[in-house]
Amino acid sequence: MIVQSLKGIGASAGIAIAKAYRLEEPELVVEKRVIDSIEAEIQRFTAAISQSTSELEQIKEHAFKELGEDKAAIFAAHLLVLSDPELINPIKDKITTEKVNAEFALQEVANMFIGMFESMDNEYMKERASDIRDVTKRVMSHLLGVTIPNPSMISEEVIIIAEDLTPSDTAQLNRQYVKGFTTDIGGRTSHSAIMARSLEIPAVVGTKTGTTDIENGVLVILDGLAGTVIVDPSADTVKEYEEKKATYEAKKAEWAKLVNEPTVSKDGQHVELAANIGTPEDVKGVLENGGEGVGLYRTEFLYMGRTQLPTEEEQFDAYKSVLERMEGKPVVVRTLDIGGDKELPYLDLPKEMNPFLGFRAIRLCLEMQDMFRIQLRALLRAGVYGNLKIMFPMIATLDEFRSAKGILEEEKQKLLFEGQQVVEKIELGIMVEIPSTAVLADQFAKEVDFFSIGTNDLVQYSMAADRMNQRVSYLYQPYSPAILRLVKMVIDAAHAEGKWAGMCGEMAGDETAIPILLGLGLDEFSMSATSILKVRSQILRLSKTEMKNLAEKALQMKTTSEVIEAVKEIMK
Repeated sequence: MIVQSLKGIGASAGIAIAKAYRLEEPELVVEKRVIDSIEAEIQRFTAAISQSTSELEQIKEHAFKELGEDKAAIFAAHLLVLSDPELINPIKDKITTEKVNAEFALQEVANMFIGMFESMDNEYMKERASDIRDVTKRVMSHLLGVTIPNPSMISEEVIIIAEDLTPSDTAQLNRQYVKGFTTDIGGRTSHSAIMARSLEIPAVVGTKTGTTDIENGVLVILDGLAGTVIVDPSADTVKEYEEKKATYEAKKAEWAKLVNEPTVSKDGQHVELAANIGTPEDVKGVLENGGEGVGLYRTEFLYMGRTQLPTEEEQFDAYKSVLERMEGKPVVVRTLDIGGDKELPYLDLPKEMNPFLGFRAIRLCLEMQDMFRIQLRALLRAGVYGNLKIMFPMIATLDEFRSAKGILEEEKQKLLFEGQQVVEKIELGIMVEIPSTAVLADQFAKEVDFFSIGTNDLVQYSMAADRMNQRVSYLYQPYSPAILRLVKMVIDAAHAEGKWAGMCGEMAGDETAIPILLGLGLDEFSMSATSILKVRSQILRLSKTEMKNLAEKALQMKTTSEVIEAVKEIMK
């Protein structure tokens, strides 16, 4: 075998050295057959569904114990797929009308749905295709009498090599033996990547040829920091990476000492390091990693993986739980950001040509006010249990903000009239995701209490480049002087009115961006909880005064590469 290095995407940090374990899926060969008994075939199909349901219930229980409620919710969604009449009925209809075997009917209908979701060209919808593929593969294996590999049975230290890892594969990984994994496909936001970060094992995704180039049992080095996989390394290379691994583990141990420390720059300037969360269960990670607040609570997870809207009480309990557990630390709750690219099947939203620019977030909430008002009522009631701040997503105009604020005030007065206890004052802010909002930030700052810059969307909207489209991914440039100027506009506008500005996009936890953001005067950095201690360590070594000089220079630069080189130079 030729010694080689494969390049992918570092999806979960860390370095692992172990033997390759190829997680090879059995070939599920389907042949079309004419059946004798429709009733018997539907019974066979129903039995396969029942068996798959039982297995998924067990996997969900295991995921809940090992990974927490939010990761177990993936399998709650899978169970919904298994019982979804939109999927099940067309399969039964095909068996009945065409008198074909269940395997063929399942394959035809599943492929139709998978193709439909994959053609939508955005990451969230592609994940729905992945869910259907995972679930229907399990049903198919039972119909064909083929055993699916069980990763939980691995009993020696290995690095898993796979084309992709389904959520059910990843949830069954035993951290004692599985030291990391690499996949041919996937990105940082895929289920497998998210699971890897929860398990805290290194992962490299999107290598394209890992399953072709890596033989079973060969020694592999997995570098989740650089996004590389080294196959059959020399003794010297192994020694080099053992040293890198020891250095990284020592760094992690040093970062852990900062868990109860404030985030203060070298010249004594404090900034707030907060975390992005999706469910109440995520608070544990925030506190364990020294988070000074929650900078983004994505409430849409309360609405997903279910068959109907969450009730006011369900939402109240979730918000109250987060606020109480954060013990007075700020919690910024983003109101429902759904629609367009993130579907809720039970809302029956129209299909759109450009979902990222479509009927979503605040636009949807202002039209579907009954749903919006229930969420606002739950938030207002929960606010008395902690330090709540509310922000509205996808705000494009002042009128939108004023309308949302007006509805909030109406619900507050209704609650008071009902004799409910509500918090007297809640800070209201907006996500700055749309370039026009950044340009008009000086006017917004007169009316909002804070800004939170959502760089994931702000960058792609500013550069007119879908960040999920590989052909234009080179244009996704968070360090572009154009983006930095927009960020500066927002921060300066906030400060001019005595308000604060935060950031909750990927850029907030990016070690290249942090020196510039510190220099621009960003007040709050919100990121994944596992990034907090690393970022705190970085900021402790930076002088805000010196970074201000760096930021001023970066704003005058012409290209992204110039900005990156300037940061590298100052960080030496």
